[in-house]
Amino acid sequence: MAKEIFMPKLSSTMEVGTLLQWFKDEGDSVEVGEPLFEIMTDKINIEVESYEEGVLLKKYYAEDEEIPINQVIGYIGEAGETVPESSPGESGAALSELGDSRQPSKHDLQGIEISETASINETGDGDGVPEMEKIRATPAARRVAKEKNVTLSKVPGSGPKGRIHQKDVADFSQAAPAATPLAKKVAGAKGIELQTVTGSGPKGKIYRADVEKMKQPSSASESGSKRVKMEGIRKVVAARMLESKTSAPHVTLTTEVDMSEAIQLRNQLLRPIEKQTGFRLSYTEIILKAAASTLKLHKNLNVSLEGNEIVFHEEINLGLAVAVENGLLVPVVKNADQKGLSDLTAECKRLGTAARSQGLKPEEMSGGTFTISNLGMYAIDAFTPVINQPESAILGVGRINEKPVGHNGVIELRPLMVLSLSFDHRVIDGAPAAAFLTDLKEVLEQPFKLLV
Repeated sequence: MAKEIFMPKLSSTMEVGTLLQWFKDEGDSVEVGEPLFEIMTDKINIEVESYEEGVLLKKYYAEDEEIPINQVIGYIGEAGETVPESSPGESGAALSELGDSRQPSKHDLQGIEISETASINETGDGDGVPEMEKIRATPAARRVAKEKNVTLSKVPGSGPKGRIHQKDVADFSQAAPAATPLAKKVAGAKGIELQTVTGSGPKGKIYRADVEKMKQPSSASESGSKRVKMEGIRKVVAARMLESKTSAPHVTLTTEVDMSEAIQLRNQLLRPIEKQTGFRLSYTEIILKAAASTLKLHKNLNVSLEGNEIVFHEEINLGLAVAVENGLLVPVVKNADQKGLSDLTAECKRLGTAARSQGLKPEEMSGGTFTISNLGMYAIDAFTPVINQPESAILGVGRINEKPVGHNGVIELRPLMVLSLSFDHRVIDGAPAAAFLTDLKEVLEQPFKLLV
């Protein structure tokens, strides 16, 4: 009996997925674990692997199309089986198995298995390059792939049973940029060379939207302005910001922090933490540590509103806003209050790198209870951050800037930093928010309290 292939729901906020590419054509044989197609969710790109073996009988959607979750997009079965000519709509199997009450696990979805693009199978081969277990490649091919940062799973092998040789990797790395068929069609129609297009996909893969961004101004726009469709991460961020601002009454409190002692602490810990982790301690990790420590004393800030219930979270999971191309991602540092500065430094650097390379896993962006948005690297003193729902508070961090202030009876220059706390006034009142911000200021000005 033919098995449905459907658009999986991979997060609580995902409503549609964009089909980026098919890895199989109709009539191709499919084995368990083979990648079937790649989709872009509301946050990241995901490869979907087959959980059945057989023949790909039908594909209902083309690349670059947006598809609602649980929609049947194809069938796998035995050659010659009859399947509908058009998509029958929502998958009954998906709805009956998953329901609306929980998130899918790796094997919940009938007919498919989910594998993160950035980490297909973390078994690797000892050379630090994550790969699929079934990839056949010579040691020389693996070495060259590592040197050229090539994903072996995408290289066509010329050897027996598809074994990949060194020349295959070299040829692949020098080939024309990868592009979806629709992107190639649009580029040809507009006379655009693909080599001039910057791809937004993994390894620079070019999608239709990338080509459309290269179009020349039309006669209706001779001033030089252009129109770019809002999609992907930018579209999701826009929807969430609007929802947050219109559903939650935001109130923002600010305070100035004297960072003299925090600066001294960072200078003292720079070398030992870098020696231990290979990363340099930044003020972000110090602020995260201070915020996590302060939240332990102010549990009424570590809350979410679910319906008519206020949920008080036991875990302190801090979201860290990271700017990426066309949007914003918020990876989550789990149990931040239980981590020292060395662990926080390593974790923040890892998550930041994964976010900017579109390599975050769904679980690395879920479960946050409080978010920190740091714009201290820019010439920004203070700002009003928007709450990252379903959380109820977010901390904005400005730059450290020397200002003349009164200190011990004299006016002197001191390194001051502005903290801005936005909170949902339906859940959190002004006095508790002010108390939290006051204690956080005190911890940053006297960081030895982190040891108490």
